[in-house]
Order: sequence, then structure tokens, then C-alpha cells
Amino acid sequence: MNKLKLGMIGGGLGAFIGDAHRRASRICNDYELVGGVFDVDYEKSKEFARNEGIDLSRCYESVDDLIKSELQLPAGKRMEVVAIVTPNALHYPFAKKLLTNGFHLVCEKPMTMTVEEALDLEKLVAEKGLTFALTHTYTGYPMVRQMRDIIATGALGTIQRIDAQYYQGWINSIIHGTGSRITGVWRLDPKHAGVSSCMGDIGVHAFNLIEYTTGLEVKEVLSDLNPVKENIELDLDGTVLLRFGKNLKGVIRASQVCGGEENCITIAVYGSKASLKWAQEDPNYLYMLSDSEPTKIFKPAHGYNDRFAEESHTMPAGHPEGIYEALANIYKGAAKSIRGESFIPGEFPTVHDGVRGMQFIHSVVKSNTDGNVWVKVE
Repeated sequence: MNKLKLGMIGGGLGAFIGDAHRRASRICNDYELVGGVFDVDYEKSKEFARNEGIDLSRCYESVDDLIKSELQLPAGKRMEVVAIVTPNALHYPFAKKLLTNGFHLVCEKPMTMTVEEALDLEKLVAEKGLTFALTHTYTGYPMVRQMRDIIATGALGTIQRIDAQYYQGWINSIIHGTGSRITGVWRLDPKHAGVSSCMGDIGVHAFNLIEYTTGLEVKEVLSDLNPVKENIELDLDGTVLLRFGKNLKGVIRASQVCGGEENCITIAVYGSKASLKWAQEDPNYLYMLSDSEPTKIFKPAHGYNDRFAEESHTMPAGHPEGIYEALANIYKGAAKSIRGESFIPGEFPTVHDGVRGMQFIHSVVKSNTDGNVWVKVE
């Protein structure tokens, strides 16, 4: 099978997320990185390309240069799909240009800066008939996919409570450092990050996991956000109450100031018959709890799992898999879609998930700004 020719915007020297995307594309073995715009500094971009063994003729100074040059190549040689791994503010303008010119996309979240931009991309993807994969990476874990399938069978009974959290502590050393360190972090700058730091960066992952695993939509939110320090413009901590319907409520707790926490994302879905719990830092274990039976533990690479989960692991039983493999599953699903092959719904988050994410982020910020009131997610 010919590998898809992949381009990348951002993700150059020292960029963790760019490295994660490259590793994931190699793990799924469906892509070949052939070029891109790897840094706003062209010299650094070329240095990265040389380090990666990429032809310098396909290391471009701008996205416009990339589009113009790639479209001049024969169809069999040009980039087919481009990964956007830049700061948030650049996602929308680059995505719109690339989609308009016929490139499939893999894009980091949050997808855009505004709901209006997200809806514009959703419309453009539909008009062009292109694949748009949004990297909500946690949906790629086998046991998250098993969780989704179990819930879809109705095994939990009536869902009565949903809790999700994402705790980190990385920003403490920055906000309690010097002023120059604070101003040098793009996630704290509304011009680059958007209207939210904590909820826009990690709270939206918890939101996405809830809708992904349950198939339900959050209808309303009530939030209480905290910038922690007076000179911080964006939220670094917050709690969001959720309403799904009259008799189903939930909560999202997210923070970037929980000292000692790393990437503590968890989700629990509680039903009238049974409940499910999963934690990203121990991702090979999915717990099913019941009042009438002993706790069950599901693990990847076992025949008792559903087809979706079993097609999502890459290693034999007992060999832990992590974030790179989860992201690789999203790349694998996107490759199937780009090639026109059949794929299981949920193999990759779509542009619609990006719309929902932006609706969540802006509704949460509005709820807090308006005095901690209920706001519809729309």
C-alpha cells in the first residue's frame, strides 16, 4: 500500500506535539512526512528538515508557498494530507486555506478561536468532501473505545451521573516565576490561546471524552473559573456543572495548577445497573462496577472486548500502550477515510467534534463572565 504523503505546519525543533504527531504517523505506518512549514523562522525550519532527512525543496517558508508549490507537482507526488500543530490562533486561517485548495487535514485542538470559525470549517469540509481529523487523542485508547461500545449496548442501564476531570500542575512554576516568564508562554496570551487557557486546553478534552463515550450531548453548563493570580488574563482552574437533560447531570473539573499532577484525566459514567471508570495514566484498565457483582476489569488484547477495541491495540496482552499509540489510532482512522475505505464511526474525531469543542469553551467562559449562570451549549 502506498503511504499517504504528509505535510506538517509547525511542530519543528523542540516541539513536543509535533514529535508526537510524527511518531504516531510512523506507528500506524500509513504516512510519509515529505515536507512542511515547520517553524515561523525559516532557518530553523530548514534545520529541522535537514535533521529529519526531508528534501529542502519541500521545506517551505509559508503556508501559501507550500500550497502553491505542492499543487504544481503531479497528483501522485504532492502532499495529500497536512497536520496543523501550531498555536491555537493559527489553526483556522491555515485550515481554511488548505481545505480550500483540496488538502485533507489532521488538526490539533481546539480547532479554532471562535464558534463562527468552527462552523465555517465544518461547512467547508462538507462542500469539499475532505477528511478532517481533530486530534482529541484520548479517544484513540482501546479501553476508551471499549467504554464507548459497552455504553452503547445499554449495559449500564439508565445513565444517572457523569464525572470527568483533567488535572495538571505544570503551570505553577511559570506563574509563580518572573513576569517575563508569564508573558513568554503563549497559552496564557489570549491573542494566541483564545478565550480560555485551562478549559480551552484540557477541559475540552474531558468534555470530548464525555460526549464520545456516552453518545450524549451536553445541553447546558454553569461554570466557575479561576485565573489564580491577578495578572493572569485567562482561567487556569475551573469547575463546570453539566446538564444533559432533566434527570441527568454531571461535572467537569479541570486545573493547570494542581501541584504534582501530570496528565490526570479520568472519566466515570454511573448507571442504574453498572458503572464504568477509566484513567489516562493507567490506560490499559477499564473498570466496570456494580452493586450486585464483583468489579470487572477490561484490558486490551483480549477476546472479550468488542471489535473496535480489539482493532485499536498494537501490542500483545500485557505490553502497555500509551499516548503515541492512541494518537496513531486516530491517524489510522483518518488514513482509511482519506483512501475511501470503510471505517468504524469514532475512529477519529471529526470537524463536528471541533465545533462542539468551541461551543463548550465559549459557553463555559460566558457562564463565568455572566456571573456563574446556566448557559446553553450552542
